[in-house]
Amino acid sequence: MPAGRRSQAMRIDAHQHFWRLAERAGAWPPPTLAAIHRDFEPQDLAPLLQAGGIDGTVLVQSLPTVAETRRLLALARTTRFVRGVVGWVDMKAPDAVDTIADLARDPLLKGLRPMLQDLPDDDWIADPATAPAAQAMARYGLVFDALVLPRHLPALLTFAARHPGLPMVVDHAAKPTIARGQRQPWQDDLARLAALPQVHCKLSGLLTEAGDRTQVEHLLPYVQALWSSFGPSRLLWGSDWPVLQLAGDYAGWLAMTAALLAAVTPPASADEAAAILGGNAVTLYRLQGPRPC
Repeated sequence: MPAGRRSQAMRIDAHQHFWRLAERAGAWPPPTLAAIHRDFEPQDLAPLLQAGGIDGTVLVQSLPTVAETRRLLALARTTRFVRGVVGWVDMKAPDAVDTIADLARDPLLKGLRPMLQDLPDDDWIADPATAPAAQAMARYGLVFDALVLPRHLPALLTFAARHPGLPMVVDHAAKPTIARGQRQPWQDDLARLAALPQVHCKLSGLLTEAGDRTQVEHLLPYVQALWSSFGPSRLLWGSDWPVLQLAGDYAGWLAMTAALLAAVTPPASADEAAAILGGNAVTLYRLQGPRPC
Protein backbone atom coordinates (compact mmCIF):
# COMPACT_ATOMS: atom_id res chain seq x y z
CA MET A 1 0.00 0.00 0.00
CA PRO A 2 1.36 3.46 -0.82
CA ALA A 3 2.48 5.22 2.35
CA GLY A 4 0.14 8.15 1.83
CA ARG A 5 -2.92 5.91 1.92
CA ARG A 6 -2.30 3.90 5.07
CA SER A 7 -4.90 5.70 7.13
CA GLN A 8 -7.59 5.57 4.43
CA ALA A 9 -10.29 2.98 3.86
CA MET A 10 -9.33 -0.19 2.05
CA ARG A 11 -9.66 -0.19 -1.72
CA ILE A 12 -11.09 -3.48 -2.92
CA ASP A 13 -11.43 -5.03 -6.35
CA ALA A 14 -14.72 -6.85 -5.76
CA HIS A 15 -14.50 -9.09 -8.83
CA GLN A 16 -11.47 -10.86 -10.29
CA HIS A 17 -10.57 -14.34 -11.49
CA PHE A 18 -7.67 -16.77 -11.66
CA TRP A 19 -7.52 -19.83 -13.87
CA ARG A 20 -5.26 -22.52 -15.27
CA LEU A 21 -6.14 -23.76 -18.73
CA ALA A 22 -4.98 -27.29 -17.94
CA GLU A 23 -7.72 -27.57 -15.31
CA ARG A 24 -10.53 -26.31 -17.52
CA ALA A 25 -10.87 -29.25 -19.95
CA GLY A 26 -11.67 -27.02 -22.91
CA ALA A 27 -14.06 -24.74 -21.00
CA TRP A 28 -14.19 -21.00 -21.72
CA PRO A 29 -12.11 -19.05 -22.70
CA PRO A 30 -11.55 -20.48 -26.20
CA PRO A 31 -8.28 -20.09 -28.11
CA THR A 32 -9.91 -17.44 -30.29
CA LEU A 33 -9.83 -15.09 -27.27
CA ALA A 34 -6.07 -14.87 -27.43
CA ALA A 35 -5.78 -12.04 -24.88
CA ILE A 36 -7.06 -14.28 -22.08
CA HIS A 37 -6.35 -17.80 -23.37
CA ARG A 38 -3.55 -18.50 -20.92
CA ASP A 39 -3.02 -19.10 -17.21
CA PHE A 40 -3.70 -16.20 -14.84
CA GLU A 41 -2.21 -16.48 -11.36
CA PRO A 42 -1.72 -14.19 -8.33
CA GLN A 43 1.70 -13.07 -9.49
CA ASP A 44 0.13 -11.69 -12.67
CA LEU A 45 -2.35 -9.52 -10.78
CA ALA A 46 -0.18 -8.37 -7.88
CA PRO A 47 1.73 -5.62 -9.76
CA LEU A 48 -1.52 -4.22 -11.19
CA LEU A 49 -3.01 -3.98 -7.70
CA GLN A 50 0.08 -2.28 -6.36
CA ALA A 51 0.13 0.24 -9.20
CA GLY A 52 -3.55 1.01 -8.70
CA GLY A 53 -3.38 1.28 -4.92
CA ILE A 54 -5.77 -1.66 -4.50
CA ASP A 55 -5.47 -3.33 -1.10
CA GLY A 56 -7.38 -6.55 -1.66
CA THR A 57 -9.69 -8.52 -3.92
CA VAL A 58 -12.68 -10.82 -4.02
CA LEU A 59 -11.77 -13.89 -6.07
CA VAL A 60 -14.75 -15.20 -8.06
CA GLN A 61 -15.29 -18.66 -9.55
CA SER A 62 -15.39 -19.17 -13.30
CA LEU A 63 -16.17 -22.92 -13.48
CA PRO A 64 -19.41 -24.50 -12.22
CA THR A 65 -17.73 -27.04 -9.95
CA VAL A 66 -17.25 -27.45 -6.23
CA ALA A 67 -13.73 -28.68 -6.98
CA GLU A 68 -12.80 -25.28 -8.40
CA THR A 69 -14.32 -23.57 -5.38
CA ARG A 70 -12.12 -25.64 -3.07
CA ARG A 71 -9.06 -24.88 -5.21
CA LEU A 72 -9.76 -21.15 -5.07
CA LEU A 73 -10.16 -21.28 -1.30
CA ALA A 74 -6.81 -23.04 -1.02
CA LEU A 75 -5.23 -20.45 -3.31
CA ALA A 76 -6.74 -17.63 -1.27
CA ARG A 77 -5.16 -18.99 1.90
CA THR A 78 -1.72 -18.46 0.35
CA THR A 79 -2.47 -15.17 -1.44
CA ARG A 80 -2.31 -12.25 0.95
CA PHE A 81 -4.34 -9.81 -1.14
CA VAL A 82 -7.32 -12.15 -1.67
CA ARG A 83 -9.75 -11.23 1.10
CA GLY A 84 -12.58 -13.54 0.10
CA VAL A 85 -13.85 -16.09 -2.42
CA VAL A 86 -17.16 -16.39 -4.25
CA GLY A 87 -17.62 -20.04 -5.14
CA TRP A 88 -20.18 -22.30 -6.80
CA VAL A 89 -22.73 -24.87 -5.67
CA ASP A 90 -25.54 -26.50 -7.63
CA MET A 91 -28.43 -24.93 -5.73
CA LYS A 92 -30.86 -27.63 -6.87
CA ALA A 93 -28.68 -30.61 -5.99
CA PRO A 94 -30.07 -32.94 -3.29
CA ASP A 95 -26.98 -32.31 -1.18
CA ALA A 96 -26.79 -28.54 -1.80
CA VAL A 97 -27.48 -27.57 1.82
CA ASP A 98 -24.83 -29.98 3.14
CA THR A 99 -22.30 -28.77 0.56
CA ILE A 100 -22.91 -25.15 1.50
CA ALA A 101 -22.50 -25.97 5.18
CA ASP A 102 -19.22 -27.75 4.47
CA LEU A 103 -17.79 -24.97 2.29
CA ALA A 104 -18.90 -22.29 4.75
CA ARG A 105 -16.58 -23.73 7.38
CA ASP A 106 -13.84 -21.86 5.55
CA PRO A 107 -14.03 -18.21 6.67
CA LEU A 108 -12.68 -17.10 3.28
CA LEU A 109 -15.88 -18.23 1.56
CA LYS A 110 -17.94 -15.07 1.23
CA GLY A 111 -20.51 -15.94 -1.41
CA LEU A 112 -21.78 -18.34 -4.06
CA ARG A 113 -22.54 -17.78 -7.73
CA PRO A 114 -24.63 -20.02 -9.96
CA MET A 115 -23.67 -19.22 -13.56
CA LEU A 116 -27.19 -18.25 -14.58
CA GLN A 117 -26.17 -16.67 -17.87
CA ASP A 118 -25.02 -20.07 -19.16
CA LEU A 119 -28.12 -22.08 -18.21
CA PRO A 120 -30.73 -22.93 -20.88
CA ASP A 121 -33.66 -21.96 -18.64
CA ASP A 122 -33.89 -18.18 -18.15
CA ASP A 123 -36.22 -18.74 -15.16
CA TRP A 124 -33.97 -21.29 -13.42
CA ILE A 125 -33.35 -19.13 -10.36
CA ALA A 126 -37.07 -18.44 -9.83
CA ASP A 127 -37.76 -22.15 -9.25
CA PRO A 128 -38.83 -22.70 -5.60
CA ALA A 129 -36.45 -25.68 -5.60
CA THR A 130 -33.61 -23.20 -5.00
CA ALA A 131 -35.13 -22.10 -1.68
CA PRO A 132 -33.32 -24.53 0.69
CA ALA A 133 -29.93 -23.55 -0.74
CA ALA A 134 -30.80 -19.85 -0.57
CA GLN A 135 -31.89 -20.21 3.03
CA ALA A 136 -28.65 -22.01 3.86
CA MET A 137 -26.63 -19.24 2.25
CA ALA A 138 -28.44 -16.66 4.37
CA ARG A 139 -27.93 -18.77 7.48
CA TYR A 140 -24.16 -18.88 6.93
CA GLY A 141 -23.87 -15.19 6.09
CA LEU A 142 -23.03 -15.71 2.41
CA VAL A 143 -23.72 -13.34 -0.49
CA PHE A 144 -25.57 -14.44 -3.62
CA ASP A 145 -23.64 -13.25 -6.70
CA ALA A 146 -25.94 -13.07 -9.73
CA LEU A 147 -24.20 -13.66 -13.06
CA VAL A 148 -27.04 -12.67 -15.37
CA LEU A 149 -27.95 -11.01 -18.63
CA PRO A 150 -30.77 -8.48 -18.96
CA ARG A 151 -33.26 -11.19 -19.89
CA HIS A 152 -32.74 -12.89 -16.51
CA LEU A 153 -33.68 -9.87 -14.41
CA PRO A 154 -37.44 -10.64 -14.02
CA ALA A 155 -36.67 -14.13 -12.67
CA LEU A 156 -33.97 -12.71 -10.44
CA LEU A 157 -36.49 -10.24 -9.03
CA THR A 158 -38.82 -13.13 -8.15
CA PHE A 159 -35.97 -14.92 -6.37
CA ALA A 160 -34.80 -11.80 -4.51
CA ALA A 161 -38.30 -10.91 -3.34
CA ARG A 162 -38.68 -14.46 -2.00
CA HIS A 163 -35.44 -14.20 0.03
CA PRO A 164 -35.22 -10.74 1.63
CA GLY A 165 -32.67 -11.96 4.16
CA LEU A 166 -30.14 -13.06 1.53
CA PRO A 167 -27.70 -10.32 0.49
CA MET A 168 -27.38 -10.20 -3.28
CA VAL A 169 -25.11 -8.48 -5.77
CA VAL A 170 -25.73 -8.27 -9.52
CA ASP A 171 -22.47 -8.97 -11.34
CA HIS A 172 -21.40 -6.63 -14.14
CA ALA A 173 -24.65 -4.64 -13.88
CA ALA A 174 -26.38 -7.56 -15.65
CA LYS A 175 -24.32 -6.91 -18.81
CA PRO A 176 -26.37 -4.22 -20.56
CA THR A 177 -26.13 -4.05 -24.35
CA ILE A 178 -23.92 -0.98 -24.46
CA ALA A 179 -22.55 -1.89 -27.89
CA ARG A 180 -26.01 -1.21 -29.37
CA GLY A 181 -26.78 1.77 -27.16
CA GLN A 182 -29.81 -0.06 -25.75
CA ARG A 183 -30.97 0.67 -22.19
CA GLN A 184 -34.50 -0.71 -22.00
CA PRO A 185 -35.89 -2.88 -20.55
CA TRP A 186 -32.58 -3.39 -18.68
CA GLN A 187 -32.79 -0.04 -16.90
CA ASP A 188 -36.34 -0.46 -15.60
CA ASP A 189 -35.87 -4.12 -14.67
CA LEU A 190 -32.69 -3.31 -12.73
CA ALA A 191 -34.44 -0.41 -10.96
CA ARG A 192 -37.13 -2.82 -9.76
CA LEU A 193 -34.42 -5.05 -8.30
CA ALA A 194 -32.72 -2.05 -6.70
CA ALA A 195 -35.95 -1.26 -4.87
CA LEU A 196 -35.19 -4.30 -2.69
CA PRO A 197 -32.74 -3.11 -0.03
CA GLN A 198 -30.66 -6.31 0.08
CA VAL A 199 -29.74 -6.05 -3.61
CA HIS A 200 -26.40 -4.49 -4.62
CA CYS A 201 -24.68 -4.10 -7.98
CA LYS A 202 -21.12 -4.38 -9.28
CA LEU A 203 -19.71 -1.56 -11.34
CA SER A 204 -17.71 -4.01 -13.43
CA GLY A 205 -17.67 -5.74 -16.79
CA LEU A 206 -19.03 -2.77 -18.72
CA LEU A 207 -16.13 -2.33 -21.14
CA THR A 208 -16.47 -5.88 -22.44
CA GLU A 209 -20.13 -5.17 -23.31
CA ALA A 210 -19.35 -1.88 -25.04
CA GLY A 211 -18.01 -2.95 -28.43
CA ASP A 212 -16.65 0.22 -30.05
CA ARG A 213 -18.54 2.43 -27.57
CA THR A 214 -15.80 2.54 -24.95
CA GLN A 215 -15.56 6.24 -24.13
CA VAL A 216 -16.83 7.84 -20.92
CA GLU A 217 -19.71 9.45 -22.80
CA HIS A 218 -20.86 6.04 -24.05
CA LEU A 219 -20.80 4.36 -20.64
CA LEU A 220 -22.11 7.33 -18.67
CA PRO A 221 -25.86 6.76 -19.30
CA TYR A 222 -25.53 3.22 -17.96
CA VAL A 223 -23.51 4.26 -14.92
CA GLN A 224 -25.99 7.07 -14.31
CA ALA A 225 -28.80 4.49 -14.26
CA LEU A 226 -26.87 2.44 -11.70
CA TRP A 227 -26.10 5.53 -9.63
CA SER A 228 -29.75 6.61 -9.66
CA SER A 229 -31.04 3.15 -8.72
CA PHE A 230 -28.47 1.87 -6.22
CA GLY A 231 -26.84 5.05 -4.92
CA PRO A 232 -23.38 5.26 -3.37
CA SER A 233 -23.89 2.63 -0.67
CA ARG A 234 -24.87 -0.34 -2.88
CA LEU A 235 -22.41 -0.10 -5.78
CA LEU A 236 -19.14 -2.07 -5.70
CA TRP A 237 -16.24 -1.54 -8.08
CA GLY A 238 -14.69 -4.56 -9.76
CA SER A 239 -12.18 -5.07 -12.54
CA ASP A 240 -13.41 -8.41 -13.92
CA TRP A 241 -9.72 -9.07 -14.58
CA PRO A 242 -8.49 -10.84 -16.63
CA VAL A 243 -11.66 -10.80 -18.77
CA LEU A 244 -11.15 -7.02 -18.76
CA GLN A 245 -8.17 -7.54 -21.05
CA LEU A 246 -10.54 -8.27 -23.95
CA ALA A 247 -11.46 -4.58 -23.99
CA GLY A 248 -9.03 -2.57 -21.88
CA ASP A 249 -6.48 -2.66 -19.08
CA TYR A 250 -6.54 -2.46 -15.30
CA ALA A 251 -5.21 1.07 -14.92
CA GLY A 252 -7.45 2.36 -17.68
CA TRP A 253 -10.63 0.92 -16.19
CA LEU A 254 -9.73 2.26 -12.75
CA ALA A 255 -9.16 5.73 -14.21
CA MET A 256 -12.37 5.56 -16.25
CA THR A 257 -14.31 4.60 -13.13
CA ALA A 258 -13.06 7.75 -11.39
CA ALA A 259 -14.10 9.82 -14.42
CA LEU A 260 -17.54 8.22 -14.52
CA LEU A 261 -18.16 8.80 -10.81
CA ALA A 262 -17.19 12.44 -11.28
CA ALA A 263 -19.56 12.75 -14.26
CA VAL A 264 -22.77 11.31 -12.76
CA THR A 265 -25.48 13.61 -11.48
CA PRO A 266 -25.01 14.52 -8.71
CA PRO A 267 -21.27 13.80 -8.80
CA ALA A 268 -19.96 11.27 -6.31
CA SER A 269 -18.22 12.87 -3.36
CA ALA A 270 -14.80 11.68 -2.27
CA ASP A 271 -16.38 9.60 0.50
CA GLU A 272 -18.96 8.11 -1.87
CA ALA A 273 -16.28 7.20 -4.41
CA ALA A 274 -14.22 5.60 -1.64
CA ALA A 275 -17.23 3.51 -0.62
CA ILE A 276 -17.73 2.26 -4.17
CA LEU A 277 -14.01 1.56 -4.56
CA GLY A 278 -13.77 -0.53 -1.42
CA GLY A 279 -15.88 0.27 1.59
CA ASN A 280 -19.08 -1.25 0.22
CA ALA A 281 -17.31 -4.50 -0.66
CA VAL A 282 -15.80 -4.70 2.83
CA THR A 283 -19.28 -4.33 4.33
CA LEU A 284 -21.21 -6.60 1.97
CA TYR A 285 -18.70 -9.46 1.94
CA ARG A 286 -17.58 -8.90 5.54
CA LEU A 287 -13.95 -8.73 4.51
CA GLN A 288 -11.08 -8.66 6.94
CA GLY A 289 -7.65 -7.07 6.69
CA PRO A 290 -4.63 -8.73 5.11
CA ARG A 291 -3.52 -12.07 6.51
CA PRO A 292 0.01 -13.38 6.94
CA CYS A 293 0.71 -16.06 4.37
